[in-house]
Amino acid sequence: QVQLVESGGGLVQPGGSLRLSCAASRITFNIYLMGWYRQAPGKEREKVADITFGGTANYADFVKGRFTISRDNAKNTCTLQMNSLKVEDTAVYYCKISSRFGANQWGKGTLVTVSS
Repeated sequence: QVQLVESGGGLVQPGGSLRLSCAASRITFNIYLMGWYRQAPGKEREKVADITFGGTANYADFVKGRFTISRDNAKNTCTLQMNSLKVEDTAVYYCKISSRFGANQWGKGTLVTVSS
């Protein structure tokens, strides 16, 4: 069973930074895409950013210029550096990995709270 473990969430003040990490193990498929999604209370889950095996990154408009996604293919890890955090960034952040052929796996999520 593929396992994804997220870490790095926590409480931060507006304007602060956090770094989320996702580590994949027991991989049963080739990971093409690694990404981060988030779900705020009462809202639908939305994509934050993802990155292909080749390093092409895509960002949601609401995080462009503030968040940076990266990955280490040798270690099957993905990192989301979050800067200039806003109260509205408060959410549970989920890591997701995908193959080219439709296989997906979600992590259990890590809570990010931005509050003064």
